[in-house]
Amino acid sequence: MSETIHAHEDRRETRVEVRNLKLEDYESMAEVTRRAYAGIGGLPWGLQHIGKLLDLFPEGQLCVTVDGQPVGFALALIVDYGKFGDAHSYEDITGKLSFSTFDRDGDVLYGLDLMVDSEYRNMRIGRRLYDARKALCENLNLRAIVAGGRIPGYAEHADSLTPKQYIERVSMKDLYDPVLSFQIANGFHVRKVLTNYLHFDKESKAYATLIEWNNIYYQEKPDLLKRQRSLVRIGLVQWQMRPIDSLESLLKQTEFFVDALASVRSDFILFPELFHMPLMAQFGDVPPSVAIRKLAEFTPQIIDKLSSMAVEYNANIIAGSFPELEDGGLYNAAYLLRRDGSRGYQRKIHITPGERRWWGMRPGKHLRAFDTDCGKIGILICYDSEFPELPRLLAEQGVQILFVPFLTEMLNGYQRVRLCTRARAIENECYVAIAGAVGNLPKVQASDTHYAQSAVFTPSDFAFPSDSIIAEAAPNAEALLVAEVNLDLLKTLHEHGTVTTMKDRLPHLYRLDWVGERDS
Repeated sequence: MSETIHAHEDRRETRVEVRNLKLEDYESMAEVTRRAYAGIGGLPWGLQHIGKLLDLFPEGQLCVTVDGQPVGFALALIVDYGKFGDAHSYEDITGKLSFSTFDRDGDVLYGLDLMVDSEYRNMRIGRRLYDARKALCENLNLRAIVAGGRIPGYAEHADSLTPKQYIERVSMKDLYDPVLSFQIANGFHVRKVLTNYLHFDKESKAYATLIEWNNIYYQEKPDLLKRQRSLVRIGLVQWQMRPIDSLESLLKQTEFFVDALASVRSDFILFPELFHMPLMAQFGDVPPSVAIRKLAEFTPQIIDKLSSMAVEYNANIIAGSFPELEDGGLYNAAYLLRRDGSRGYQRKIHITPGERRWWGMRPGKHLRAFDTDCGKIGILICYDSEFPELPRLLAEQGVQILFVPFLTEMLNGYQRVRLCTRARAIENECYVAIAGAVGNLPKVQASDTHYAQSAVFTPSDFAFPSDSIIAEAAPNAEALLVAEVNLDLLKTLHEHGTVTTMKDRLPHLYRLDWVGERDS
């Protein structure tokens, strides 16, 4: 990995390269070591030690050159960290420099040393080495990078501060430490204080910090057949409300859309809330509360058929929502029909005044996050998305994609759903997909007009579209929409975003708890 830096003043070009260490770099490395560690003796690594590391783990030994001159170095081993634990010394982790502790099947990349020629520190050489180490950790699917870090500034404060107090002051930027401050700036956190780590380190009073950087992409014992994919394709159905004379006709139209979206390999297919409302026209002029209960009689058949489609077309279907009766109560339920044949459902929790008045709808009492073969998802029906508490509770359970089937009559109702779901994507660092129905149903009371513009929304940061919209359909016209989302971007956002909303909450000042019913 290399880059060219243009020096405009004299038109020179400086070439910086990050590569693996070579044995012929040893003399340059020894000279940098003498200068970098002059305060604690400046004793360089032995040639035999570097040769052993290059034999054992050549890809873990790094070098940065500037115009071909080696100026920065990083050494590392893979270890089975559980064999050592947090209370180890440098001699323990290196096997007294025999490196017998190296374990190709270990879980941690252990940093042995990192040094930079002081004449080149304005070129971010240390940061380049840390970035290369992180990339190596990710590519080798290791759990973390761990190292014992010197705190050379501690000697000046040892009379007034304990090591713990000093580390806290440095972490809060009240004090500066040339090593620890740099490590914190590069995403490392302190696990604990180590004593007698390097007994000859007088600048650190023989103390050290045990620092760690967690690999957010780490997959424990990955099953290559079941490993979650990064890219997930979402298909949305913007359903046209039209007269339909039978359940058979409705299912034919439904299967047409499933077929179309499955043909482009959609992992999820989302239908709108109550998209089967045209079937209510056959009930004539009966009161809406009666008609909706008659409509609920179709729900088991529709769910069974859609579940069969999910398996046949190899796509997870979020089947909009349907009225269902239980113990005399009427509920609005959205079903997740997985392509492996399993099912889950989420009832609407918040009932609009109109739904209570026209239909006598009751609220659900459970909030569920669902595991799928494409990540963890949540489903909130329409009005539920306008209450930020529910998406936050789902986000705390690790939901990566929130699906919102909705049904709105006018533009103002649609805007409530659109604006709230866009906020939910930002607040909870997740993707949000919304799908609604369009068109008119003159003979269906309480559902005669409809407005929608289906879309997929993202968080707002550099890795995502500048308007935080991956894709959106034309407003108020029947359409199919396909969007692809990258789940790895959410992991990166959570750890390294411009702002980190989920991590920066202050639970010691406020908290959110689910006090409703829980699944047994």
